[in-house]
Amino acid sequence: MSDFSAVFTKTSAFSLAGVVLLGTVAYLASKALLPKSTRWQDKYIFVWLAFDALIHFIFEGSFLWHSVFGRQVNTDTGVFAEMWREYAKADFRWGVSDPTVVALELLTVLGAGPLCCYILYQLVQRDPARHYWIVVLSTAELYGGWMTFCPEWLTGSPNLNTDNVLHLWVYLFLMNFMYVSRQKPFLHKCASDIGFLLVSS
Repeated sequence: MSDFSAVFTKTSAFSLAGVVLLGTVAYLASKALLPKSTRWQDKYIFVWLAFDALIHFIFEGSFLWHSVFGRQVNTDTGVFAEMWREYAKADFRWGVSDPTVVALELLTVLGAGPLCCYILYQLVQRDPARHYWIVVLSTAELYGGWMTFCPEWLTGSPNLNTDNVLHLWVYLFLMNFMYVSRQKPFLHKCASDIGFLLVSS
C-alpha cells in the first residue's frame, strides 16, 4: 500500500469536508423540524435520511450531470467533476460514464432522493406509513450497493484501486459501507414497528 500522504490532496480534503458539512446540515434540520418529543430512533433515521437525500441530490446528482449526454467525469470541468475524478481514482468506472453505474445513479437521484424527502415529511408528521417506505428505501439501497460492486467482484475487480488506505478504506469501504450498514437496523426497527401496529390495530 502506498503512503496516505502521497495520495491525499486538496480535492480529497474538500470532498470529505463536504460530506461532513452535509451531515451537519442534516443534523441541524432534525433539530429545527422534528418535535421535541420525537423518539431518538426516529431522530437518528431523520438525520440519516436528510444526509442521504443531500448526498443523492448534490453529490450523485452532480455525477449524473457530468456523465450523461456524451459527457464524462474524466473530461468534464468544474468543482464536482474534479471531486468525482478524485473518487474515480478508487473506482475507475466513475470517471468514464460506465452505463451500469449511471443507470444505478439515475435510480438513486430520481428515485431514492425524492423518497428520502417523502419519508422525512412523514417523520415530521409522525405518519406510521413511513415504516413501509423506509423498508422500500432500505431494500433499494441494499440492492444499489450490491449492483454497484457485485459485477466488479465477479470479474476480478479490474476497476477498483486498492493500493492505498485512502482509496480502499475511505472511498471504497467507508463511503459505501455507511450506506449498506444503516439498512439492517432500519429494516429491523421498521419490521418491529409494523408488527406492533398490526397487533394493536
